[in-house]
Amino acid sequence: MFTDTPIFSRLVAERGDVPAEVRGEADRIHRDLARVMPPGTGLPGYGSHTPGPMGPPPAR
Repeated sequence: MFTDTPIFSRLVAERGDVPAEVRGEADRIHRDLARVMPPGTGLPGYGSHTPGPMGPPPAR
């Protein structure tokens, strides 16, 4: 992404490639979750428009 900028190169040298580490960890978590929770098996009602266990959201 910013690999051609001197500031990014300096930060990577000082702190490591944090974005790459975060992507790697996110990929690992995604694989782990896919193993224990196959796609399509989410929380009941997640993403739907039905009230959750605590009722509908407060009116604004």
